[in-house]
Amino acid sequence: MSTASKLAWGILGTGNISKTFARGVLASRLGTLVAVGSRAKKSADKFLTDVNATGAKAHASYEALLADKNVQAVYIGLPHPLHAEWATRAPAAGKHLLVEKPIGLNYAEFMAIDYAATKNKVFLMEAYMYRCHPQTVKLVELVRSKAIGELRAIDAKFSFHWPKPFNADSRVTSSALGGGGILDVGGYPVSMSRLLAGAAEGKPFANPVETVGQLVLTPSNVDAYASAILRFGNGVLATVTTGVQLNQENHVTLYGTDGKIVVTNPWIPKEKETITLYAGGKEEKIEISTPENLYSLEADEVARCIAAGLTESPRMNRADTRGTMHVLDRWRQGAGGVSVVYDAEKPGQNKPIPDRKIAPLRGKGKGPIPLATLPGVDKPVARLIVGGDFASWQPREAALIFDAYFEAGGNAIDSSWHYGASDRHIGAWLKSRGMTNKAVILGKGAHTPFCVPSFAEKQINESLANLGVKKLDMYCFHRDNLDVPVGEFVDLASRYVKAGKISVWGGSNWSTDRLKEAIKYAKKHKLVAPSVVSNQLSLAMMENPVWADCLHVHDKADRKFIADNGMTLLPWSSQARGFFVPGVASPEKLDNKELVNAFYSKKNFKRQSRCFEMAKEKGVSPIQIALAWVLNQPFRTFPLIGPRQISEVDSSLGGLDIKLTPKELAYLDLEA
Repeated sequence: MSTASKLAWGILGTGNISKTFARGVLASRLGTLVAVGSRAKKSADKFLTDVNATGAKAHASYEALLADKNVQAVYIGLPHPLHAEWATRAPAAGKHLLVEKPIGLNYAEFMAIDYAATKNKVFLMEAYMYRCHPQTVKLVELVRSKAIGELRAIDAKFSFHWPKPFNADSRVTSSALGGGGILDVGGYPVSMSRLLAGAAEGKPFANPVETVGQLVLTPSNVDAYASAILRFGNGVLATVTTGVQLNQENHVTLYGTDGKIVVTNPWIPKEKETITLYAGGKEEKIEISTPENLYSLEADEVARCIAAGLTESPRMNRADTRGTMHVLDRWRQGAGGVSVVYDAEKPGQNKPIPDRKIAPLRGKGKGPIPLATLPGVDKPVARLIVGGDFASWQPREAALIFDAYFEAGGNAIDSSWHYGASDRHIGAWLKSRGMTNKAVILGKGAHTPFCVPSFAEKQINESLANLGVKKLDMYCFHRDNLDVPVGEFVDLASRYVKAGKISVWGGSNWSTDRLKEAIKYAKKHKLVAPSVVSNQLSLAMMENPVWADCLHVHDKADRKFIADNGMTLLPWSSQARGFFVPGVASPEKLDNKELVNAFYSKKNFKRQSRCFEMAKEKGVSPIQIALAWVLNQPFRTFPLIGPRQISEVDSSLGGLDIKLTPKELAYLDLEA
């Protein structure tokens, strides 16, 4: 292959792993090294001299390397905490990506990298180079062919002891640098175990149904050494072990019903390796050989995939990386209260990943998410409100979603005291982004079994404190309690509105009759009447409550009441929990019990069919048509959306651009 047709590599970072990969590229068949980027020209020059890369260009900044038109693919060999930033910038520059493991500090960072690569249509692979070696290919083949019968257990270790003596500022033991064994080399045994557990079923990989970890920490609060048990749905148990402060045997042993397999050098295999198979009472040495070095194999795998027009490699695709990152996050949580939280992950410290400003969600010419007036609120409100419930259990992922949503022009977050720690995590995010006094907050409280005014008052004050705000722009009692006279709720809400701690109030999952009663009481006693309601509304009618005591306003009478009284609807599950995403819901697909219970009916599937038909006619996605149906109601609606991926934020925003006529609204809802 001529030099001109080879894949042109640029390398970000001048550390040892970057040098190792550079030598692999230089020895590869399908790649050539054309540039390196460092924070200083001197170190870039030295790097090229050290690896003997004659003719390659030395850049004095990472930005300069990404701007180099001769670079087609970028290898990122920077410290862990820098991966996400540069792996989201590189795709916007049109560069294909190979990112050293771990691809990010956590799953949330991978989500941002994956989105940036997808949006810019570039190749992305995490650099687990052992996946490209024929030894790994042979190991998968042995498991699939039942060479040891049915696979039952895996023992996989990767561990070392460095530095000596202990140094809290070392790359491998510093919290600021993402140190510890789990992130540094723990991904190897995890990814191998998932690969082989999947091979036992004839699949590319498998995800464990349970991960239980145990950690021993260094004085710098990263894991010195750690083990975890991964339990897979097919009955395979994997014991994975790692460490940066303990030498162990770095091997993989597989145990099956008819024997075992031992791999003594699984992670950095050389040109010649041996797998030992014990089966049928015999020992067999299986020799593996390749003329190429490990990193050349990896570089050539990337080059082959890119030449074939692929955006991921079958050796290590994005779904595979996603599964490994989930396990590493869970492993770091440990057990018994022992866990690893890096400096960059602490509340208020997780900085924005800058890819959204480079690859905006709304796209060229569409502008930001539109804002609208909501009577009684002194700030304009985004037409879509982002849900914050999952900030309680996934604060890093929630922060990323909030970043994407706010970068797209959104400004409103839904929270509730009932969600647990969401108020606190949202408050930390608001403070870290300088949004405390700019964001619009929908707060809620008084959820069953605490649905009484005395608890509601306590919860309002706690939410204000945890969110770090002086006022809730919108407040809804999260449930109703018919044993409490409605006037007691009106009295409490009015008092907080007059005190300036709430702007407008209403009920979530309150019936129309109860709201009428509240309005009548407020008028009689010259108090503040409810003006917002947060009940469920989507194109698919909620046949059964998603959760106990949930109410929808799909009925014509309910919607007429909202319109006649000038109220504002803040509908939750406005996209029917994915009912209108192709492939998610069909009469034969019964795996999602919650979706089946809430939305499966003949009428809803007819609505779905009409939605799919209209989406095809308009050249948009069905989920966008379904959201547009809510947005285009003849009264004010500010739908709540609950994205868990940046791509879900992206897809939802398309609904803002669709205008539906009254005739189209009626057709979709089977009224015409």
